[in-house]
Amino acid sequence: MTQPAALNDRVKDGTFHFLHNQVFPRFQKRIYPVMTRVTAGEVLLLNVGYEEDPPMALPLEPADEPNRYPIQLYHRVATQVDLNGKQVLEVGCGHGGGASYVMRSLGPTSYTGLDLNPAGIAFCKERHKLPGMDFVRGDAQNLPFPDQSFDAVINIESSHCYPQFSVFLTEVARVLRPGGHFLYSDSQHPMGIAAWEAALANAPMKMVSEKRISKEIARGMEIHSQTWVDVLDRRTPAFLHPVLHKISHTLLMSACRDLESDAKSYRIYCFVKE
Repeated sequence: MTQPAALNDRVKDGTFHFLHNQVFPRFQKRIYPVMTRVTAGEVLLLNVGYEEDPPMALPLEPADEPNRYPIQLYHRVATQVDLNGKQVLEVGCGHGGGASYVMRSLGPTSYTGLDLNPAGIAFCKERHKLPGMDFVRGDAQNLPFPDQSFDAVINIESSHCYPQFSVFLTEVARVLRPGGHFLYSDSQHPMGIAAWEAALANAPMKMVSEKRISKEIARGMEIHSQTWVDVLDRRTPAFLHPVLHKISHTLLMSACRDLESDAKSYRIYCFVKE
């Protein structure tokens, strides 16, 4: 006979996987174009931020300074290897702010940003016009590129949306050249961590390094959160601000608690295709 506790765990696990694999991807597919139309002119990077202790003090151009904390995450992930002269693909490029920073600062020969959000890709093409940079709409689990097309693939705070993460890893390995690197950062809900770790352990690439950065993400998120509050204030009626501020504060405190305890584990990885 199935014990009540075991049955409860199975129900929770089944609910999580149904939400993750069926409901959440459909929600994301609809909400991201709306987010782009509402915020893209002001929000160029969609990750929550990153800050070290002591602070990174990363030198930035004045135009990049408002996005310091999300840019610092891109810098930390992308500089795990030397991208100078490389052909780079970013899967899940969002509004293209991270792509622009890497292209301008780290010297790749070419940079292709891919995203499923058509509104986001249209915005990127209009906003980020740099030599050697291109943006393409496409599916992370079915990359529209030939085998061995890139020297590096970057993926930041996007893969938790993918219903079949292991398929994505197979696609990354397919489009990488031998000796190419997968530069990756994301977090997972506590119920998804075991499956996430198993997929990474079985990836068709060699893991070079892994680092837990939950505390750095929490620190950057807390500082950068005021930017999102300011955007909400500019985009919503004044009578809604007190309610939105309260909701934002509650969500922020909950996320920071999960990160500081490493319950929602946030990590940086570097893989190489042998």
